[in-house]
Amino acid sequence: MSKRTLVTSALPYANGPLHLGHLAGAYLPADFYVRYKRLKKEDIVFICGSDEHGVPITIAAEKEGVKPQDIVDRFHEMNKKTFEQFGIDFDYFGQTSSPVHHETSQDFFRTLNEKGVFKKKKETQLYDEKAEMFLPDRYVKGTCPHCSYSEAFGDQCEKCGTSLSPSDLIEPRSMVTGEKPVYKETEHWFLPLGDFQPDLEKWLNQTKNWKPNVMGQVKSWLNQGLGDRAVTRDLTWGVPVPVENADGKVLYVWFDAPIGYISATKEWAEQKGDPEAWEKYWRDKDSRLIHFIGKDNIVFHCIMFPAVLMSYDGYVLPENVPANEFLNLEGNKLSTSRGWAVWLHDYLNDFEPDLLRYVLGIGMPETRDADFSWKYFQDHVNGELADILGNFLNRTLSFTSQYFEGRVPPLKNPSDNDLAILKEIEMFKQDIEDRYEHFQFREAINKTMNLARLGNKYFTEMEPWHLRKNDMDRCGTVLHICCQISAALSVLFKPVIPDACQKLQKSLGIIEATWDRISSAMLEEGQAIEKGDILFHKIDNTAIEAQREKLEQQALTQEEQKPELPPIKNTVTFEDFSKLDLRVGEILSAEKMPKSDKLLKVTVDIGLEKRTIMAGIAAHVENPETLKGKKVTIVANLKPRKMMGIPSEGMILMAENPDGSLKFLSPNAENGSIVS
Repeated sequence: MSKRTLVTSALPYANGPLHLGHLAGAYLPADFYVRYKRLKKEDIVFICGSDEHGVPITIAAEKEGVKPQDIVDRFHEMNKKTFEQFGIDFDYFGQTSSPVHHETSQDFFRTLNEKGVFKKKKETQLYDEKAEMFLPDRYVKGTCPHCSYSEAFGDQCEKCGTSLSPSDLIEPRSMVTGEKPVYKETEHWFLPLGDFQPDLEKWLNQTKNWKPNVMGQVKSWLNQGLGDRAVTRDLTWGVPVPVENADGKVLYVWFDAPIGYISATKEWAEQKGDPEAWEKYWRDKDSRLIHFIGKDNIVFHCIMFPAVLMSYDGYVLPENVPANEFLNLEGNKLSTSRGWAVWLHDYLNDFEPDLLRYVLGIGMPETRDADFSWKYFQDHVNGELADILGNFLNRTLSFTSQYFEGRVPPLKNPSDNDLAILKEIEMFKQDIEDRYEHFQFREAINKTMNLARLGNKYFTEMEPWHLRKNDMDRCGTVLHICCQISAALSVLFKPVIPDACQKLQKSLGIIEATWDRISSAMLEEGQAIEKGDILFHKIDNTAIEAQREKLEQQALTQEEQKPELPPIKNTVTFEDFSKLDLRVGEILSAEKMPKSDKLLKVTVDIGLEKRTIMAGIAAHVENPETLKGKKVTIVANLKPRKMMGIPSEGMILMAENPDGSLKFLSPNAENGSIVS
């Protein structure tokens, strides 16, 4: 067995709050595993942090009129607090905007560049001329060429799951401005993944106990053959590329974000007063590295990041990447944009963290997508936590407190069945341990609840409420066994419902509970115990209906926030329309009119002549000079009229978006061409 283990969870993106899909995907399973290992007193460190670079951050900052750092700091603190409230017990939760992360990422890039690992080449990428920026894959939308879904992203179609590139999309559009992007040449550094394919395949063939859904996706990529992958981007917010003549270029977020695991480990080591401690977990061959992620991150953690670590040399590679599939909500896909999500900070206003930890645990999407519903939540809280586990513990502690003066009764003349029940504790322990070691958390939790079922059944069948009347020794033996089962459950369930188990252990007088203490004799005869409070209360239908209504209202509100399109005007005849002479023009110049906030004086070449048009669009144009050369559509036979003393010889046609913004109708035709 390795001397130490480093566990990481995928870095949540710092542009919004966390929802239950996040929790079920990468954080809860990791926390289950880490808490289990800590109970075994193993050397394990749990690292995570906020992923804080990329275009969505800059767009959010621009909308709010603040700096990108303000956005990421806000959500970093918010999400960090939410994780703490749910008991996700990171050793360190860092930020990729930190100086240590920038230095670490730049060191990786510089080292690989000096080794000649990267290829530097020019390529054409989609460019938003209005926003004056190259568009990352995720900020291009269009129609999927495979399933015709009109909202496919430039890297993947979320409807059919096909991996895409922006050039694959039909009718691509910028998510920044809505404009149709153009192709423009730029130069970038690329990681030639194909060069690493033999080494990656050799390493992957040596791995053991990987989930079939993970290995299946990895092999699919390998079977297609790995190509070059850009490691830089033309952006303003991110880790600057640390070489000359790279102004305006930053490290691509897929490259720098996983390095955030390393930089956060460095910051953890610094914080604990042992700055070199990070190297033991990342560069010692006796260390294990385990990544907990969602399935959308498999390729990055199983192919790309390992290739980077191989290139640098001296780093351990992941021993396992137990990725989870997606969690759906009430039969539909989780969607933050549609308001179809359960936000974790909202959940905490109504329920305890342990309840969701348990319910998500038993329904975790370990090898296939799973579904969460509020009815499912209610059924498992009421039917298992309250009726089975809670009922057993409450009966055991109440009877012992009331009839044995709050002390564990002696085990007197146990029957063969009694001894078999006690032996089950050790058998359950071994079985549950095996499930945790193989990342089978659903099974581990179900088997732990089965021990509670066994205890509940034993208590009911032995009928201590009758035994106390005529055979106190026998009653004491039954309660002794139930107390031992309760003690075992207080440790076996601690990775899953830590708050409840902490209360239970206090009632049982257990000071330090470790995994090796789990046995049929955890509690000594005569040990003082307390009845304690009821650990789990049932959830009524009213509370569940309130949650459903909240979800529906949330989605409805999101839908209502979409701007409404104006109704279609009254119909006109074809003869009316044919009277209009619509022509293609090209703007030669544009300038603001003094003493007017609305008007621009625009000179337009319509092929036959040049026209002066007074356009009421000044409020929508920051710099009129940027309009020069733009193609427009004008009404050429509109009767001239004077505006601020200047004859306006036509009208420039524009489309008004639902939010009130204007967009030119820009035909790709010769000046003077008739629009019909």
